[in-house]
Amino acid sequence: MNMIEIERALRELRLSGIAETLSTRLMQAQAAQQPFLETFAAMLQDELDRRRSRLTARRFKRSGLDERPSLADFDWRFNPKLPRSACFELHTLKCIAEGANALIIGKPGTGKSHVAKAVAYQATLQGYDVRYVEADTEFARYGLASTAEQAEQLKGWVAPDLLVLDDLFLARRIADVSAELLQSIVHQRYKLRRSIIITSNRVVQDWGTYLGDATMATTILDRLMHRCAMLEFEGKSYRLKEAASRITTTAAE
Repeated sequence: MNMIEIERALRELRLSGIAETLSTRLMQAQAAQQPFLETFAAMLQDELDRRRSRLTARRFKRSGLDERPSLADFDWRFNPKLPRSACFELHTLKCIAEGANALIIGKPGTGKSHVAKAVAYQATLQGYDVRYVEADTEFARYGLASTAEQAEQLKGWVAPDLLVLDDLFLARRIADVSAELLQSIVHQRYKLRRSIIITSNRVVQDWGTYLGDATMATTILDRLMHRCAMLEFEGKSYRLKEAASRITTTAAE
């Protein structure tokens, strides 16, 4: 076989990682007079790296995340009273292994969504199946779907290792069908010991009002909080800070 035939065979065998670096590895081996096994091991590592990269990209695309946030780029100094240690504990992903949940409750603009997304993104990097959902928006769409579509959506929210429901109760009241959906998600994931992270501006004591059913709220919270970390976010709004900064910059120009 010549090089063209070898590369064609590698692609036919779905070894594109080796195919992409074959010429470089051969030149490296000749220049350094590497033993065959050392060169072969390097090519196998190229293939593994390529496959892992593709899997990570697929998990991210499937997750519903629209960014790749990190706790490292979070400005902890702006609101120094945020539960920093608890956020990093979530980031270890022990909660997923234990089937535990997290409720991140607090004022708008304090970083709740950033932390939840950072945990979700870290989970995709570590091989977990993740779904990120803007709760009120997706729940409203669920209410307009057909019965078959609703069953498929519910399955997609129950199956992942980690489900993030962001900005739950952004509206003051959600529809009855959305309330029933939330109860079903929490109940099924509780039985399967699969983790949920919920962010909300609303304190849990008022969830009965937003659901329109105090008993349902008690049932949901009973399952959510059985194995759960409760994080309270208080402080100033990052968004208002950024808006003020933009206004100041514009005025200066």
